[in-house]
Amino acid sequence: MIHGRAGRKLKRTASHRKATLNALTTSLLRHKKIRTTLAKAKETRMVVEKIITRAKNAVAKETDGAPKNIHARREVARHINDKEVVKMLFGEIAQKVAARPGGYTRVVKLGQRLGDGAQVALLELVDYNAAKEETKPAVKQDRSKRINQRKRTKQETEPAAAETAPEPENTEVSTESKS
Repeated sequence: MIHGRAGRKLKRTASHRKATLNALTTSLLRHKKIRTTLAKAKETRMVVEKIITRAKNAVAKETDGAPKNIHARREVARHINDKEVVKMLFGEIAQKVAARPGGYTRVVKLGQRLGDGAQVALLELVDYNAAKEETKPAVKQDRSKRINQRKRTKQETEPAAAETAPEPENTEVSTESKS
C-alpha cells in the first residue's frame, strides 16, 4: 500500500512548488481565470479552495458585529503575495461565495499545447463566469441562409450602382447584317 504520497511534485523542489502554487493562486484571485497545465491547475485548485473557505468563514463571523479577523487575514497573506488581492478576497470574493458550500473553482480542459504536447487547462472561479455565459454570441446561420442573404444584398446594391452611373451618349448599335 502506498501511504503519504498525496499531491503532485510538478518536477520542482518543495520550496519551488510552494512558490509556484502561491503565484498561481494570486493570479487566479486577481484575474478570476488562468490558463496553465492540467497538473498545475488541479494542484492550485486545492490551495485556492482552502484559502477561499478561510476567507469566507472569517467574513461570516465578522458580519455578526465581531471585529475583523486579523489572524485569518494573516494566514491568507502567507499564501497570497499581494495586499490588494487579499483585500479583494475578503471584500468582494468572500461576499460572492458566501452561500456556496464549496467548489469555488472549475477546471476546463483545453487540449494539448503545440510546443511540448502538455495538457492545458483553464482554471476559473465559478461565480465570475455568469456574465459571460449570458452574452453568448449569436448562433451561426447555416450556409444556404448566408448565401441567400449575400445574393439579396448584392441585388439591392447593383441597381443603385447602375442608376448613379452616367449613360454613354451616342451608343447606337447597327442591327443590319452584312450580306
